[in-house]
Amino acid sequence: MAMKVVKVIEVIASSDKGFSEATQIAVSHASKTVKNIKSVNVKNMNARVENNKIISYAVTAKISFEVD
Repeated sequence: MAMKVVKVIEVIASSDKGFSEATQIAVSHASKTVKNIKSVNVKNMNARVENNKIISYAVTAKISFEVD
């Protein structure tokens, strides 16, 4: 049985709409140069606040992909 090798990269992405969109942006951007993405693990979430309102959402995400 062939063993698979998985590599993990860490990226930061942001959105003005929410954490879910920030996560999707992270995956979409990584997929431009990385193939075989299998999972994303959101390690950290942050929000920027101005005048008592959230103005942007950011995630630090670990993206896992299989290596050929």
